[in-house]
Amino acid sequence: MAKKTVATLQKGEGRTYSKVIKMVKSPKTGAYTFQEQMVPNDAVKEVLK
Repeated sequence: MAKKTVATLQKGEGRTYSKVIKMVKSPKTGAYTFQEQMVPNDAVKEVLK
């Protein structure tokens, strides 16, 4: 059987970025849309304000 190789790109720090999904209401139509961002873990609370 063939061996499967897995590349590791992390250097032991764990995850340093989080994906933030924010629901925003459109002023024109009133419909909700979702905005996705990759944010450093330190700035997650600031983005969600």
